[in-house]
Amino acid sequence: MQKRISIGRYLLKRLKSLGVDHIFGIPGDYVLRFYSLIEASEMIPIVTTREDSAGFAADAYARMKGLGAVCVTYCVGGLNVANPIAGAYAEKSPVVLISGAPGMKEREKNALLHHRVREFTTQKEIFDQLTVASTVLNDPLTAFQEIDRVLDMALRYKRPVYIELPRDMTDVESPYPHQLRPTQIISNSKALREALDEAVQMINRSRRPVILADVEIHRFGLQDALIKLVEKTQIPVVSTALGKSVISEVHPLYRGVYEGAVGDEKVRQGVENSDCLIMLGAFMTDINLGIFTARLDQARSIYATSEKILIRYHRFEEIVFEDFVRGLVHAPIRKRKAPKKSGSRKEELFKTQSKAPVCLKRFFQYLDTLLDEKMVVIADIGDSLFGALDLTIRKRTEFFSPAYYTSMGFSVPAALGAQLARPHLRPIVIVGDGAFQMTGLELSTMLRWKLNPIVLLLNNQGYGAERIIEQAEHSYNDIVNWKYHQIPNILGGGRGFFVQTEGELLRALENALADEKNFFLLNIQIGRKDHSPALARIGKRMFKKI
Repeated sequence: MQKRISIGRYLLKRLKSLGVDHIFGIPGDYVLRFYSLIEASEMIPIVTTREDSAGFAADAYARMKGLGAVCVTYCVGGLNVANPIAGAYAEKSPVVLISGAPGMKEREKNALLHHRVREFTTQKEIFDQLTVASTVLNDPLTAFQEIDRVLDMALRYKRPVYIELPRDMTDVESPYPHQLRPTQIISNSKALREALDEAVQMINRSRRPVILADVEIHRFGLQDALIKLVEKTQIPVVSTALGKSVISEVHPLYRGVYEGAVGDEKVRQGVENSDCLIMLGAFMTDINLGIFTARLDQARSIYATSEKILIRYHRFEEIVFEDFVRGLVHAPIRKRKAPKKSGSRKEELFKTQSKAPVCLKRFFQYLDTLLDEKMVVIADIGDSLFGALDLTIRKRTEFFSPAYYTSMGFSVPAALGAQLARPHLRPIVIVGDGAFQMTGLELSTMLRWKLNPIVLLLNNQGYGAERIIEQAEHSYNDIVNWKYHQIPNILGGGRGFFVQTEGELLRALENALADEKNFFLLNIQIGRKDHSPALARIGKRMFKKI
């Protein structure tokens, strides 16, 4: 007979069984007992400087490892993590938010307990809108099934879930042995066969098929299936901004990032002139569609996501996304003659102009020569993202950015989660000074855990993307120019560099790459009006919508 187990211990046991080895967050009185259980378990609590940083770190951890967890106290902690949880929902990242709460006995007289906002249910009601499933573990008769249910929802839909744990329920044991009963969603075999047959006919009749692979290929772990499909059929593949690095970008059949009219013209023509566009796991967002400049014809498209399967104008129900993708791999799709690789950049040796000031275009060109398979690139929004889209990622799922939700301050705490999820990868963080001022001191946590990111801070003394979007100078887009390179001195570890010229950039990066024991923070000076060509194109489109 199985032994009885407490609610808190069962929750940790389930998370551990799903591959979660670290929980990010900040302790508070309503969740202190649960933190004691974490510390006594096989899991490691990672205490961050801010709750929102914990959320971003857990999001990155989930993107790299399949599931992430963040643990905070009631309301003052929980509401601070609402923004990163919203971002995880928007971009399909399965994060488990665990919030402590007042005990059930404390609530009996409707006391005005600290941290309470309105009703005891207020925080859960908010997260009902930001997660795919939520629960309050207030009854030992249902708590264990509820843990199983919400974790299953996180994994099934690749979106965050909310678990509220009243502090007097943490050590309550199950009244009877609990048996985990995993649920499995199975495709309707007839619908799946019909959809695959129609898709195969459309692909085989086409002359210029293209695969557009996006974020859900990352989230559902279908990269191997994608490579098999591409290599079996010899159909070229592109990604989007949100799906970048879904396949190795040195693969001979990879063509680049599709961004509608604001992106590479050869990539745009290849996608929009295709007579069979196979969109796998794609998000039709404004950024992915080049601020709605994309011209994609549904009559020539196969569109498959976890939410729907569309072939031309035919909609198929009861089909699991993973089954459809893997079904394409084994389907009788004819192999084509390997197409010529159009739209690829010429490989040129970058020649440093030692005394020239750093400009964004050449910065990204130089960075592209340094990237290797031992790095993961994490880009914040603005030119940190748009300039980075031209970088060559040599493996897969080794580039990510909040390219849809576009929340500033994501990248530095995300580096914390990414490196703890995959310690063999060194994070290369590209961040603007505005975003860094929001969450950059999370370097303190990375110092504590002896992590070694290289933070490339693009300093134009303000919100450069907004300047471009508005096509004007306004004082509200300016910020105080910190001496960022001196932050390691304040923290008592790491190394900082002040960079103005290409020669100084070269020397700073040579130092960073040679030293794997420390984190590096490069304060890179760029002109107030310097920006990537991509940001100029996007800014022009956005300005028309203001």
